[in-house]
Amino acid sequence: MPRNISASRPGKSEQVPPGYSIDPTITASFTVPTLASTTAKYLEIVQPHQTKEEFGRTKKAAEEFASSDLGKELQRRLEARAANNETGPNWLQIDPVVVFVSYFFVHVDDKLRRTPEKRAAALIRAMLPFRELVETQQLIPDKAVKYNPQQNNHITFIRKNKFYTVDLDHEGVQLSTAELESQIKRVIDVAGTVEGPAIGALTSENRDIWTDAREALLAVSPSNAEALRQIESSVIIVALDDSKPVTREAISSAVWAGNAKNRFYDKHQFIVFDNGRSGFLGEHSCMDGTPTLRMNEFIISSVARGKVDHGSPSVRPNIPQPKEVTFKLDAKTNKYIIEATEHYNELVAQHSMDVLHYEGYGSSYIKKHKISPDAWVQMVKQLAFHKLTQRPSVVYESAQTRKFQLGRTEVIRSTSNEAKAFVEAMEDPHATDKHRSELLRRAAARHLQYAAWAADGQGVDRHLFGLKKLLREGEPTPSIYTDPAFSKTNHWELSTSQLSSPWFDGWGYGEVVPDGFGLSYAIGADYLRWTITTITGKGAELKHYLAEAATEIKRMTESAAHEAEVKARL
Repeated sequence: MPRNISASRPGKSEQVPPGYSIDPTITASFTVPTLASTTAKYLEIVQPHQTKEEFGRTKKAAEEFASSDLGKELQRRLEARAANNETGPNWLQIDPVVVFVSYFFVHVDDKLRRTPEKRAAALIRAMLPFRELVETQQLIPDKAVKYNPQQNNHITFIRKNKFYTVDLDHEGVQLSTAELESQIKRVIDVAGTVEGPAIGALTSENRDIWTDAREALLAVSPSNAEALRQIESSVIIVALDDSKPVTREAISSAVWAGNAKNRFYDKHQFIVFDNGRSGFLGEHSCMDGTPTLRMNEFIISSVARGKVDHGSPSVRPNIPQPKEVTFKLDAKTNKYIIEATEHYNELVAQHSMDVLHYEGYGSSYIKKHKISPDAWVQMVKQLAFHKLTQRPSVVYESAQTRKFQLGRTEVIRSTSNEAKAFVEAMEDPHATDKHRSELLRRAAARHLQYAAWAADGQGVDRHLFGLKKLLREGEPTPSIYTDPAFSKTNHWELSTSQLSSPWFDGWGYGEVVPDGFGLSYAIGADYLRWTITTITGKGAELKHYLAEAATEIKRMTESAAHEAEVKARL
């Protein structure tokens, strides 16, 4: 999940929370890095994971690639693509991005709204001004397929696996928050206590299976096509779960993967629980998380700051009841539903989720030591992983390249020679805190340098990917790609990303390799928070080592600072 949320154009000041009005200037295209620059960086980032002999082989392969006729030809092709208006101004355009896990945000608690109808109504009412800003192009929308807002102006609610639609306008007047509350209470009441068929579980299936199941569903009755259209054309899905999660692990798990049946994964959806807690589950294939993060921050901050126009407190008596969206099923579609639910339950059962909310310190403390909080936290994670495995980790940290037109992300390679030296010194009982502190600062500086390269489109991964994709039939694959170091250092054991917002009480996503960890994090002024997802069974251990590493680095830094102060006074 890329950091640095930004708006594209100033909106109406009374509707937009602080921080959303920025310079709309956008850079048109990436600059393709030079081949020499990328191969030199590549050698630096693979070296920490290799023996001297392995690195010698990799160095030879990289240098041969950079100097070969084929390497130079691939570079020319990539530069030509970047300059070709017909292929677009961005030489790297991933469309679509196939992501096999969803991401989620947990909203901060709202003590004024402890029932699902009050919480959901406020979320929806606060969302509508943001929708207006997008539709009127006061905020430039991300390009994605969507339904006409004039013809599709309804919300779909899910309760007990049953779908209900509610129009947002009545007789040309937008429903007030009180009227939305009334409609949501009607949905909860009419849904009752008996679950309906789990149509939504089909959307949790493998995409090929869901495609087949969808065709089977459409074949049963023409009315099923209209039912799907009603759901898919709604402004957003609101899942009204009948659970009451309390702990951070419980609510994070419930938002991310709590109920396959009471969901519709092909759309973005708010999830609201019976105790008034809420969150957001993002459908990742159509866009990265930055626009939805921006929307959620807008909504939660507007509600918390009392900036939402809730409309009249009275409820008009003639508002139509919510409309239930029903499906006709047969033996074949019922079989698909049963299997989808079983597959989902099996998948979720394999996963663990652990949340570490560490209150030992936060960004305020880290900044006093004149170190980047993000670089510091990356070193905490690397030390924790080394404690777990006794070796360096292959780390992916997401950097956004959205200042480039159509830009999405680049990889920040957090494991460097400097980071390796720091971690090994922290684990060496004979190393001094003064030496460890010096190594921490070198590792942090190196991290910031690579992060700046990545943000400027000068990272390694997208460039090497682009070159490889331009190989033509019959051309040999360069040895830089077949060398074991290439696949080894693209196996993201730690998939990390920072999202720090005062309006979220958690966020996360799944791991990207079977033996790895999803490791989202947030840096508050006085806390650090990690959400750990994995199927390795080692999530609790990593949580323990993260806390241990965070404390050890704090103590080491204070010891080194104290030693320096004493020395300065002598």
